[in-house]
Amino acid sequence: MNKADDRKSAIKKLKTLVYSSKQQVEDFRKNVDKKFIKAILPNHVECSEQEYANIQCDVLAPEIYSLHRIMIYIHGGSFVGGSRQAWRGFCASLAAATSCRIVVPDFRLAPAYAFPAAVEDLQAVFRNVFTEEQVACSLDSVDGKTQESPEVIIAADGSGASQAMSLILSLRERYRSCIKQVILFSPWLSLSPNSSIIKNKKSRDEIISGEALRKSGDIYTYSGNLENPMVSPIFISEETLQKLPPIFIQMGEKEVLLEDAKTFQKLMTRAGSVCQLDVWPDMMFMFQMADEFLAESHLAIEKVGKLITFKREAADEQTLTRSPVLENSITVEA
Repeated sequence: MNKADDRKSAIKKLKTLVYSSKQQVEDFRKNVDKKFIKAILPNHVECSEQEYANIQCDVLAPEIYSLHRIMIYIHGGSFVGGSRQAWRGFCASLAAATSCRIVVPDFRLAPAYAFPAAVEDLQAVFRNVFTEEQVACSLDSVDGKTQESPEVIIAADGSGASQAMSLILSLRERYRSCIKQVILFSPWLSLSPNSSIIKNKKSRDEIISGEALRKSGDIYTYSGNLENPMVSPIFISEETLQKLPPIFIQMGEKEVLLEDAKTFQKLMTRAGSVCQLDVWPDMMFMFQMADEFLAESHLAIEKVGKLITFKREAADEQTLTRSPVLENSITVEA
């Protein structure tokens, strides 16, 4: 295939991630799984299943990872779809690039479980992961010194970004202080009916529309709650923004969501907090998940890897561990 054909194939695949009012919820979920579930994980990453607070999760471990750093990844899917199985391939690549174990929860989905059910699940997973990692820190030592608490990274994409920010806002300070980085891919930052994105009937975005955001928001929560900061992070107060960990946003230049991301970055900067916006020319919504068609997908994940590993390079030299590796590791059964 030539580059133009690859782009068309990438767009066709990525459109599967966005719920349409023309679809039945179950059909949407099946289509996401069909397009994104991979039988073989890349980069020698191992996948195991583990329950945290009775919530089934994937734990993805690359061949070499930082011992006291862990990532919790919150998948997108327009609030109504997505699964840890469908995100395994993408999260495996992310785990290898960041030298970090990744926990991917299967949280409850709308419409059967509307807001705040998913956030409650994520809170439970976070607390259990944190406790387990804190115990591990207390048992391990380097040169006679123990690390007091684990380093946690929160990552998410699309609608999962709304839920990730809601999770962070809901945590007590003792938990939130251990979140060293937030990574958001193509985040949904506003579901407000007054959003210019939702009001605009015409869009040059190849994947997502304001109507898709509106429909997903209506399914996720009631209309009077759409400007709640726990649903639309763009409404977080300046005082609260000051308490947030550093945020890295990566997205494509052609996304309709870009204007909200620029606004959010300005709000974070005004509050004195760190928010880096990484925009990829000519790229579309969640281009990182079309790595079989787009070279930019691999480069973008490499950039995220450098962001994480460079920050802790000195410490990692002392706390890296190697996991047993299976050649062409096979994913566990759903």
